[in-house]
Amino acid sequence: MILTVTLNTALDVTYTVDALVPHSSHRVGEVTERPGGKGLNVARVLGALGHDCVVTGFAGGPTGDVLRSLLAPLPPRDALVPVAGNTRRTLAVTDRSTGDTTQLNEPGPQVSPAEWAAFLRTYEELAAGAVAVALCGSLPPGIHVGAYAELVRIARAAAVPVLLDTSGEPLRRGIAARPDLVKPNAEELARLTGSREPLRAARDARRRGAHSVIASLGPEGVLAVTPDGVWRAAPPAPVRGNPTGAGDSAVAGLLSALAEGLDWPQRLARAVALSTATVLAPTAGDFDAAAYAELLPRVTVEPHTPTP
Repeated sequence: MILTVTLNTALDVTYTVDALVPHSSHRVGEVTERPGGKGLNVARVLGALGHDCVVTGFAGGPTGDVLRSLLAPLPPRDALVPVAGNTRRTLAVTDRSTGDTTQLNEPGPQVSPAEWAAFLRTYEELAAGAVAVALCGSLPPGIHVGAYAELVRIARAAAVPVLLDTSGEPLRRGIAARPDLVKPNAEELARLTGSREPLRAARDARRRGAHSVIASLGPEGVLAVTPDGVWRAAPPAPVRGNPTGAGDSAVAGLLSALAEGLDWPQRLARAVALSTATVLAPTAGDFDAAAYAELLPRVTVEPHTPTP
């Protein structure tokens, strides 16, 4: 079983319009609602890949009820912890004329100390039976900034590989707890390390405690700095579409390949193919299965040699 943690779950709402024009009214062509938040997106992709997956985190209020009802028929198993506050929504507006997406993210519910303690009990029990753990996304109000560091230490104490995918101070503190893998994007790495050169920044992140660093470079693929070597992986060509959830699909690719015992080049190829296929999908958090199958053998994975 793979465990994904989403402390700040969301109900993802996607609107599709012919063209998004500021300061004007729009007729929405399509509306979709999905259970969201980074870890739930990861779990949904893992389920589509055939992996047994459990999701935990927080859900509450009317929006949380809708989220859980949408999650119920999906492969990931629901182990979300209830909170008194209302789960947030995220709104994505997709412009058909350009393929671009504009996203609005609400804040999450306030989490009390008692609710955090209840979550920790659930997390410790689930982590003990997991083959891998993913800690994903932002922290809702009320959760201390070192929360991910605490969760990393619990997973490591249970000898379970743990992946951390967050940003800012939670990432800085989480890395110090020595996660097995972190997956920041180039901007998050730059904020963490002060360097905008991805290889230098990724190596700095390893020195800060991360065992392996997979730096997302957007349409250019990923850079992996690991104890076994440094690789660049890239899709065969840039694509346009809805990038929502692309990074989460990359995390699912890394976790699924780890659970299957694949080597680093195979893990990276799967991550890049899945993230690219997600950009091509019409709905946030989905991936285009046909595109994924076509892309996977065409992803370029090469040992990375820095330019002198």
